[in-house]
Amino acid sequence: MSHTTSLTSVPTRRSEDELRAIAAEGAARFADGGSEAAAEVLAWAAEQFGDRLAVACSMAGDTVVVDLAATARPGVDVLFLDTGYHFAETLGTRAALEAVKDVHIVDVKPEQTVAEQDSLYGKDLFVRDPGQCCQLRKVIPLERTLAGYEAWVTGVRREDNALRANAQLVEWDETHRMVKINPVAPWSFDELLEHAENNKVPVNPLLADGYPSIGCKPCTRRVAEGEDPRAGRWAGLGKTECGIHL
Repeated sequence: MSHTTSLTSVPTRRSEDELRAIAAEGAARFADGGSEAAAEVLAWAAEQFGDRLAVACSMAGDTVVVDLAATARPGVDVLFLDTGYHFAETLGTRAALEAVKDVHIVDVKPEQTVAEQDSLYGKDLFVRDPGQCCQLRKVIPLERTLAGYEAWVTGVRREDNALRANAQLVEWDETHRMVKINPVAPWSFDELLEHAENNKVPVNPLLADGYPSIGCKPCTRRVAEGEDPRAGRWAGLGKTECGIHL
């Protein structure tokens, strides 16, 4: 279990045409994959990409994805967007995951600290322009970090919302020009929790406290029974995505 949080040296990426061909092959191979296909698709990804594979994790229920990926590729790079606005429980989950799983966690940080951003854009940018705040603290840092990889693994699930309803196990990511792997796309929230319990995977304790979707503390609230799981993200702002998966 690595305790180093600097980005590892990653070999040069293959050409876009080569990566597109691999994505098409994977998409066809796992087109009909259900929940049981998660381990198989990750074994395929580990073989295809090796050190050029990374897992993005928000330290919520998607720690299950890290567990699955680490089984296929011990020591896999796990990208954690260290926005400076996280719940204490989220940071605690990060520490717990690193302590018990064979992974290399990479803290992906924005160019500015929170104080520097406040100085440049005014205090609490997330209140006035949450889109710009997400762009500065999540989207741009992730784009910069992903540039060295060929494929990334996400915790996107179809039941999250309508925008993710058609997520496939293997896709071509037009935004980042790389292969995108969504191994738990067909899984339910209950399946995530069951896997975590059975395999001793740390999950964010806020999941059991009314937060089925967890982002930055200032922009996340509890969700009432019957509400959309992502209703607590940017509540009242007409925003449901930070921009990473668009």
